[in-house]
Amino acid sequence: MIAIDNLLISDDVLTSHFCCDIAHCKGVCCIDGDAGAPLEEDEIDIMEALMDKVKPYMTEAGRKVVDTLGVFEVAIDGALTTPLVDRAECVYVAWDANGIACCAIEKAYLDGIIPFRKPISCHLYPIRLNVVGDHIALNYDRWSICDNARKTGNKQDIKVYQFLKEPLIRRFGTDTYQQLCYAAQHLVEQQEA
Repeated sequence: MIAIDNLLISDDVLTSHFCCDIAHCKGVCCIDGDAGAPLEEDEIDIMEALMDKVKPYMTEAGRKVVDTLGVFEVAIDGALTTPLVDRAECVYVAWDANGIACCAIEKAYLDGIIPFRKPISCHLYPIRLNVVGDHIALNYDRWSICDNARKTGNKQDIKVYQFLKEPLIRRFGTDTYQQLCYAAQHLVEQQEA
């Protein structure tokens, strides 16, 4: 475990290989699982304000759920999450021409329609954030559906933190990311010594 400011970073975020291979998995992380994606409280207002611009990118089923439940729901453990369609896919799933699940929010962002890319938990995956006292723990979530992403990351020598550079900077800033890179290099040097 590495500590940077109020962050506790699991070693495997710095040492494990990962590079998403969306053509292989088809975006199944957006359609499989037992709950929606975690949301931060400040994301709720943003999503509510932008929803009319996102809805055209969503499936009809997703729009119906949002019209009924709203942009989020509260999970059994009290966490704020994206709602699901029929306890399966995220309401914000959209499909591309190749049958790959993608994010309707992100599609609207990439088209320049909205300024919000997508929930940070989705952008940071496979890192999951957990609050531990006054700290935020960054843990690598190993899910079997990402087996090919680990193989691809190993072939290309890309570590989790490197693959997630953009969302890590988005959430924690450039200085923290640079400290993370330094810590990763130091950890590699220790392992090689």
